[in-house]
Amino acid sequence: MPKKLKSKPKRQLKTYQTSLGFYDQAVAAPSMKAALEAWGASSNLFHQGAAKETDDPDIVAATMASPGVVLRRPVGSDGPFTEHAELPTELSDGEAKPRSKTKSKRKVKAKPTKRAAKSAPKPSRKIDDRQARKAAAAFEKEERGREAERRKEEAARAKQRARREKAVAAAQTALDKARREHEARAEEIEAARAALDERAEAEQSRWDKQRMKLEEAVRRARG
Repeated sequence: MPKKLKSKPKRQLKTYQTSLGFYDQAVAAPSMKAALEAWGASSNLFHQGAAKETDDPDIVAATMASPGVVLRRPVGSDGPFTEHAELPTELSDGEAKPRSKTKSKRKVKAKPTKRAAKSAPKPSRKIDDRQARKAAAAFEKEERGREAERRKEEAARAKQRARREKAVAAAQTALDKARREHEARAEEIEAARAALDERAEAEQSRWDKQRMKLEEAVRRARG
């Protein structure tokens, strides 16, 4: 019996496809993890390159009509996916024809050779597994390369930030030093200005007294 997924109505369903044994399998599931659970897979077929999300309209329509139900079709065929798929044609023909007791020994001996020849999917599956492992290894190698590139870029950004922060600190130090020098000079100028104002007031007072005496003298002289 096909394995059904727990319903999660709030999550959007997607259609995933893989090949297991004698069947291509497809299922409408909310995630890759859910699809793997529906297929009963013991490893991550997506990372191995043996499974994928599909947007084929016929496959999507069939799976969306029965969400969570694993649909099948004979491996390598392009027929519709159904809940109860038949075995591949060659395999079903080989198993459906019973051996005849009246056949000669020569023909009976030839039968295993024919069946062995028709059991070719096993080596093909081994090739698929090797290709999947090769694809997974290539993916991991590429991921390591991307991670190394990210670390290299991050180190370059960190180095650039350090240079920028150092330049900002140097400019700020120069600004603070110039501000202190300006404030010191301004204080000196202000002090000098205050001293000049004091001298000017003293001079004005002295002159006022002297002027008054001299003006008095002029009036007495005029009689």
